[in-house]
Amino acid sequence: MPRSERRTQLLGAALEVFVAQGYHSAAMDDIAERAGVSKPVLYQHFPGKLELYLALLEQSCDAMINNVREALNSTHDNNERVSRTVQAFYDYVASDSGAYRLVFESDLTNEPAVREQVDRVTNECTEAIAEVIAADTDLPEPAALLLAVSLVGMAQVSSRFWLDSRRRMSKDEAATFVGNLAWRGIAGYPKIDEQH
Repeated sequence: MPRSERRTQLLGAALEVFVAQGYHSAAMDDIAERAGVSKPVLYQHFPGKLELYLALLEQSCDAMINNVREALNSTHDNNERVSRTVQAFYDYVASDSGAYRLVFESDLTNEPAVREQVDRVTNECTEAIAEVIAADTDLPEPAALLLAVSLVGMAQVSSRFWLDSRRRMSKDEAATFVGNLAWRGIAGYPKIDEQH
């Protein structure tokens, strides 16, 4: 198997094990067994459990950040942007892979490299949203950042609450409720061309 394919296979197996057991309970033996390889093969690609976890975490963080950027860039209608951005968080936590647990519920956040990746999701999503807010409203950067981090927090916390509450309403319905709440708040800051 080519090296890149093997790496993808190992990351997939590691994701299943880390999501099911958490970092501390997961063992490299479990990951190798899940991947159907020997431990030496696993160590050829990753020198240790932390490096494997960090590679997987970086991949998971990149996916969440890219989802938010795609949502923001998918339309110029700001109501729709808000809706799609909130939906990106709900889609992410609802994914069968469970990758969101590594990003939003890691049991290793006291490790600086892990904390840095987890914080990167909030920071990069916030910055992307703040750019849109600042460009559209002409608000100063600190205000745009504060509004953006509030939207990120609302989407992240509510999507996790929805998932933990056993999905008592559909994902799309829940995302729509929260998107509408967010839009009603952010719409109070009119676009530059509507301020005259």
